[in-house]
Amino acid sequence: MRAGPVVGTRTMVVSPHYLASAAGARMLERGGNAFDAAVAVSAALAVVYPHMTGLGGDAFWLTFVPGEGRVRVYNGSGRSGSRVHRGRYAGMEAIPRRGLGAAITVPGMADSWAAVLAEYGRLPLAEVLEPAIRYAADGFPLSSDQHQGTLLAGGALCPEAAAIYMPGGRIPEPGERFRQKELARSLSAIASGGRDAFYKGEIARSIAEGMSRSGGLLTAEDLADHAGEWTEPVCTDYHGLRVYQAPPNSQGFAALETLNILENFDFRSIGHGTYEYYHLIAEAIKLSFRDRDAYLTDPAFSPVPLERLLDKSYAAGLAAAIMPDRAASLASAPTGRDTAYAAVVDGDGNAVSFIQSLYFEFGSGSAPGGTGILLQNRGSFFSLDPGAANTLEPGKRTFHTLMPAIACRDGRPVYLYGTQGGEGQPQTQTLLLTRMLHYGMDAQQAVAEPRFVWGRTWGEPTEALTVESRVPEEVRLRLAAAGHQVRTVRAYDGLAGHAHAIAIDGEGFRSGGTDPRSDGAAIGW
Repeated sequence: MRAGPVVGTRTMVVSPHYLASAAGARMLERGGNAFDAAVAVSAALAVVYPHMTGLGGDAFWLTFVPGEGRVRVYNGSGRSGSRVHRGRYAGMEAIPRRGLGAAITVPGMADSWAAVLAEYGRLPLAEVLEPAIRYAADGFPLSSDQHQGTLLAGGALCPEAAAIYMPGGRIPEPGERFRQKELARSLSAIASGGRDAFYKGEIARSIAEGMSRSGGLLTAEDLADHAGEWTEPVCTDYHGLRVYQAPPNSQGFAALETLNILENFDFRSIGHGTYEYYHLIAEAIKLSFRDRDAYLTDPAFSPVPLERLLDKSYAAGLAAAIMPDRAASLASAPTGRDTAYAAVVDGDGNAVSFIQSLYFEFGSGSAPGGTGILLQNRGSFFSLDPGAANTLEPGKRTFHTLMPAIACRDGRPVYLYGTQGGEGQPQTQTLLLTRMLHYGMDAQQAVAEPRFVWGRTWGEPTEALTVESRVPEEVRLRLAAAGHQVRTVRAYDGLAGHAHAIAIDGEGFRSGGTDPRSDGAAIGW
């Protein structure tokens, strides 16, 4: 394991797969900027981490340009189809988690690539997508993470997808050359035809026809009508930092609410890695999740009262309710975990923090139309309860777990950070930020230290506090004595997610940290 961070004097790329980081670095070497590099990383991840992310999924982007002096958000999440409504699931308690019944939201990723490059990029889309196309066509060494993901979720793949990810009925071994010819053709079509090749051209027609043949609900019109949007972030001030997140339908505000609660405690008197540290953060997370679960959805359909939820006096009241020796009882809703976070900073100070996902491993498990594109199952998170804020309706964005983060000091980014892991994202982000800010850890140490995840499951709601075995036994025993339902997992367990971070110091040096639980790499110079 790397002992310290990679430090660059001008540039830094971090991602959960070394080949994706290399694709981004290649764009910077060719004269591209952080935005060209970020899209190259995103596209490469869609190839080399196909169980985590892909063209059939969504993406959220936080951007910073020194000349603008502000953080912006691109919401690259898709809406439910025009024919999708609760009546389609009559007699069911919930939307199926897999299959075409779960593939009910339009993928937003390809649109987000075009939008980010159109706004800020220097290089043409075809050049930016070249590494991803080559990885797909020529193959790459299959990661142990993909192998494990296929062992876990391969049974959920439809025959068309199984033929790609389990060729000949077997799961490829780590290190085998893995090719995705159909995906290479789709990426090549986008490289030559732009975003419309995906949403209005051959790819859209193939997906729509495949959906129609198999009883899916998305149509060619749904794909053609899709558009992401530039919007303003939500933010809070925390110990001299201004911390930015994507607004609803992202869960990012839950991390901000958590920080507002923690601001009422003195971390100078709380040792890192102690019972007090883990207990306090877990309890603050529970309180913010209670609000998140009550309100988060597409604000175009149901308002999210952010002014109240992010009010400092409201947070102070929540902080006063935390008991130092007793865990509150609150179950978390089940969520997916498989996501890919990455970040890029270039020599001009441009910065991109972004995250993308199919939701569960391999998403819906469906890849209709011979495109090689797995469709996400993000829409399965909609509720069938007509009284719920996140109830299923046509043309609606669902409650979304994706949430990249940027923290600024004096108007400049100092931390870019995020993680894989659905329910774990606000939690791990809080661990990363407090470790770097309060305890002086570098980016690599912050992501490598032991972690916990409260809740998060694909099955029933849970109160479990999943803790890595590297957390000292006496700390775990005290957490259990306080009422936490402690579940111990192995050191560096993938259940803790794949986190990555870039820290920029007063000298302008870019320090990159990638998670030892992933196949990632930090590349900077």
